[in-house]
Amino acid sequence: MGTSAPRVIVTRPAREATHWVAQLGAHGIQAVALPLIAIGPCTDTAMQQALDAARANIGTYRALMFVSGNAVVHFFEQKRPVALDIHGLAAIKTRAWAPGPGTARALEQAGVPRSAIDGPAPDAPQFDSEALWQQVGPQVQPGDRVLIVRGRSATPQGAHESPQGNGREWLAQQIEARGGQVEFVVAYQRGAPRFTAQEVALAQQAAQDGSVWLLSSSEAVAHLAEALPGQHWGAAHALATHPRIAEAARAAGFGTVRECRPALEDVVASIESAA
Repeated sequence: MGTSAPRVIVTRPAREATHWVAQLGAHGIQAVALPLIAIGPCTDTAMQQALDAARANIGTYRALMFVSGNAVVHFFEQKRPVALDIHGLAAIKTRAWAPGPGTARALEQAGVPRSAIDGPAPDAPQFDSEALWQQVGPQVQPGDRVLIVRGRSATPQGAHESPQGNGREWLAQQIEARGGQVEFVVAYQRGAPRFTAQEVALAQQAAQDGSVWLLSSSEAVAHLAEALPGQHWGAAHALATHPRIAEAARAAGFGTVRECRPALEDVVASIESAA
C-alpha cells in the first residue's frame, strides 16, 4: 500500500472505535476515532427491573441474542446485584447468538465459552440478523423462548432508530413462525455524542480533506448531520458497511459513498483500493 492511503474516521461507539483504530493501524492505515453514538446504561427503572429478571433466569431461554457488543457488555455488567453463572450457559444448553464477529468477541471477553456462541458464517455477505438466522434457525423448536438483548435510542420516540432494528423484528418473526416465543430486553441506551471543539474541527476538516468516513450505523449518520447542521458534505467520502447505511450517507449529502462487508479484511481492502 502506498503512502497516499486516506485517513479513516472511525465512527463506531467508543469501545468498538478503539478496537478498529488499533486494527486499522496494524495494517498501516492511519485512523482516528470520532464516535457518533454515545453509549450508556439504560436509566428507566422498569427496564432495569426487566433486565435483572432476565439475568436471573437465563437458563429458561433456548438462546440469548445480543444485537451488539455493547449489549453484551451491559448485560453481563459486573456491578449489577444479580450474579450470572456465565460458564453455565454451555451446561444448561442456552446458546448465545451474535450477529457479527465483534459481538462474538465481546461474548468471549465476558467469559462465555466459544462453544456456546453461534454467529453468521465467516464468509457471509453481511453480518446481520438474516445471516445469523441461516445458522441458528434449526435450533428453534416449538415452545422455545429466545431473549433478544438490545439497546434503545435516547432520541424522542426513537427518531433515529437504526434500520438494523428492523432486522431484530424480522428475526423475531422467524422465531415465532417456528413456534418459538420472543422477549426483548433493553440493556443500554444510545444517544447523540457531545462534540468537543476539537472534535468539531476534526469533523469539519474530514468533510473536505479526502478522509474516509467509516460508517456502520444509519443512526450515526443522523447524529453527524445534527452535530454539524451547516456542513456541506459534497466533498466527503464515506465507506458504508451495509446498503441501508449507504443510503443514509447519500441522503445526508456525502459526495462519494462506497459499500463493503463489515469484516476487517474487506474494510482494509476497500480503503487500500482508494489510495
